[in-house]
Amino acid sequence: MTEQYVLDLQQVDETRAALVGGKGAHLGGLSRIEGVRVPEGFCVTTHAFRRVMAEAQSIDDQLERLARVDPDDRAGIRTLSARIRGAIEETAVPDDLAAAVTRALARLGERTACAVRSSATAEDLPTASFAGQQDTYLNVVGPTAVLEHVRRCWASLFTERAVTYRRRNGIDDRTVHMAVVVQRMVLPHAAGVLFTADPVTGDRKVATVDAGFDLGEALVSGLVNPDVFRVRHGEVVARTIAAKHRAVHAVPSGGTREVAIDPGRQEQPALTDEQAVRLVGLGRRIEAHFGGPQDIEWCLADDGFHIVQSRPITTLFPVPERDDEENHVYVSVGHQQMMTDPMRPLGLSMWQLTAMVPMHEAGGRLFVDVTRRLASPASRAGLLDVLGRGDPLVRDALETVLRHDGFVPALPNADPGARPSDARPAGGARGGGTSGRSASEGGAPAPIATDPAVVTELVERSRASVAALERDIRTKSGPELFDFLLEAFEEHKRVLGDPLNIQAIMAGMEATWWLNDKLREWLGEKNAADTLTLSAPGNVTSEMGLALLDVADVIRPRPEVVAFLQGVEGSEGDDFLDELPKLPGGAEARDAIADYLDRYGMRCVGEIDVTRPRWSERPATLVPVILDNVRNFAPGAAERRFEGGRRKAWEKEQEVLSRLRTLPDGDRKADETKRMIDRVRTFIGYREYPKYGIVSRYFVYKQALSREAERLVRAGVLREREDAFYLTFQELHDVVRSRRVNDGLVRRRKDAFRSYHALTPPRVLTSDGEALTGAYRRDDVPSGALTGVAVSAGTVEGRARVVLDMADADLEAGDILVTPFTDPSWSPLFVGIAGLVTEVGGLMTHGAVIAREYGLPAVVGVERATRLIRDGQRVRVHGSDGYVEILP
Repeated sequence: MTEQYVLDLQQVDETRAALVGGKGAHLGGLSRIEGVRVPEGFCVTTHAFRRVMAEAQSIDDQLERLARVDPDDRAGIRTLSARIRGAIEETAVPDDLAAAVTRALARLGERTACAVRSSATAEDLPTASFAGQQDTYLNVVGPTAVLEHVRRCWASLFTERAVTYRRRNGIDDRTVHMAVVVQRMVLPHAAGVLFTADPVTGDRKVATVDAGFDLGEALVSGLVNPDVFRVRHGEVVARTIAAKHRAVHAVPSGGTREVAIDPGRQEQPALTDEQAVRLVGLGRRIEAHFGGPQDIEWCLADDGFHIVQSRPITTLFPVPERDDEENHVYVSVGHQQMMTDPMRPLGLSMWQLTAMVPMHEAGGRLFVDVTRRLASPASRAGLLDVLGRGDPLVRDALETVLRHDGFVPALPNADPGARPSDARPAGGARGGGTSGRSASEGGAPAPIATDPAVVTELVERSRASVAALERDIRTKSGPELFDFLLEAFEEHKRVLGDPLNIQAIMAGMEATWWLNDKLREWLGEKNAADTLTLSAPGNVTSEMGLALLDVADVIRPRPEVVAFLQGVEGSEGDDFLDELPKLPGGAEARDAIADYLDRYGMRCVGEIDVTRPRWSERPATLVPVILDNVRNFAPGAAERRFEGGRRKAWEKEQEVLSRLRTLPDGDRKADETKRMIDRVRTFIGYREYPKYGIVSRYFVYKQALSREAERLVRAGVLREREDAFYLTFQELHDVVRSRRVNDGLVRRRKDAFRSYHALTPPRVLTSDGEALTGAYRRDDVPSGALTGVAVSAGTVEGRARVVLDMADADLEAGDILVTPFTDPSWSPLFVGIAGLVTEVGGLMTHGAVIAREYGLPAVVGVERATRLIRDGQRVRVHGSDGYVEILP
């Protein structure tokens, strides 16, 4: 059926992507927008591609082999993709298909110069643009040449880069098909690219126009630097005019060639300001039609602008939805929580339901709106100070926004009773998101006695609350379970917002700040509290790491158990606990691991996302860490480390107090310092407990919801249990009530979640889409060093181990762990390393607290550390000064 092989562009739109590919569908949609001119042409449909693939010899076998190649096997992908391309290019175009193309070409004019462009079905998607992954051929003249280049476009579906790109985006090669767009060639005097949002900052109000002379190929290939115009609100706000020495011309007989530009013309702008503004106006129409920022290729001929392609800009971080047109400033929750990975919808919605402040979702991450706090002078100073103490980059990013004239409205001291820390980005999620008076406000620490009984009482309250939850939830199922959980979430917030809980958290943090500030002022000591807090009592996260050393002590003297666990390491064998008792000494090993899981099995990497698998669900996750402990430590290491830390802290206390007493007014200074040392050692360990309580409750919630999801699977409502994770809490509630699920919604959510992994969340995000990571304004760091936040004192040199996933950690004593972030679940690794470097974190985030507990020199907030430091390099971590040197 020849009508299936060729369709005019005017016959297609965005709904026909399966037939004409992403580019063809977008061009068809563009041709329907009033005022937008698209060169006329036609699409050779995916039906034609499928027919040729069916006739090409050995293609199916090669595709099967390609599907089995490891994504990291570049040589294997290169070889197989080349064979597939060769088979396609050697296959003759069937006569009836060739005739259909020739007839369509005749309607344009048989000798009309054409652009022949690939258009894959997995291309120009909202979540993956595939820009540049297939081929385009310009100035192709005549039916024979057009058919030859159509065949080349089909083959370009299997270039090495296209196959690799699909693998990274989770797309099966066998599900992607290729259409081809053939359009009348525009011979422009200027061409280029328009981004309807700033591709660097993400600002949706700023459009960027890149322009050069003649064909746009000179810009795309990097042959010349473009003129760049930045347009905001219908006005050119910045321009850079480049010296354009070369251009690409169309050759009358077909093809293109490079030519030199006349010297007198080289530094002339390719567009006038008026033309750039008019082009952006067209871009805004196109953006409105497609519903998001666009990357648009354009040409300027004598009769005006022609649009030859538009695709979504997939690299921009999404903006939280809002119901007004006001400006908003959002701060990342993930950077406070040390978990910047995307979360699934169930995890996002449950964190929102249990947080102490409203949270807004974007790109699979959560953000807190701090606009009102920034707008009021009274709360602004306190907010910046509190956030700056935790992460200087957040403060710098917010100050950058404040320098944007008029973006943050200047309000009177609205809500004067509000406390600056009420807007702490993680809200209740940090275990103290709304706090008492901050030390930055000039007041004394919150009025709470330095009494260990306070901590004991709080821990008992939390345990009793979790125990009641476990007891009461057992009988709940169906819609009743969800009603019960909504009540449980209120209890969750009540426990978290307990004023005594908040006072205890802030007492430890503020005493830490006091000690660091005063001892630097009085004694010149940097970060004195780092040593004074070593082995502080009651820190459930540091105890978790030491307890795994005790597990290793049980396993170490049992060689059969060690050998068995070495076989489990790196596997998905989570039933290994059932096999252990069959080995000599295996029952004792099993009991030690089981006891550990009873206390800490609710934890996991990324534990703020309720959908993440817990250690109790995948105990094999712990096996590599246990084996590292068996190999790297002697028996009794846990007790020795704890006692050693406590001794160092006591000795530091004696030294500091002794030195203070020699100063003017020394007795008073020593007495005040002693009170603060007692205070910090009483309360700083509790800093970690509220998070433990949150995660304990989350595991109970998850177990109940997982049982409900399993019932839905048995009833044929869900395909698999994990599908429930791609629904919000309310959506899952609705599915349980109605016994119906939208499979398409689940599928789209899975695709979106996969795409969110490619996005880097900013520390601060504005409603205009500007993504800010902040910068360190320091001049005291050696040239070439990587700057961060000093969070745990000391200097250490060692081998860097760049670890992106805790399950892949292979550490030896003396290694320095370099990783994007560490939440509490990483603490078992801390006992075996010499230093820590993370891309995310601040002074009081969990990784910093535990690094200080263990006496590990640590620098956090080091932008792009896992990319700038290579695995195995020697590095020196300056934990007191906040920078990392890469050694030769």
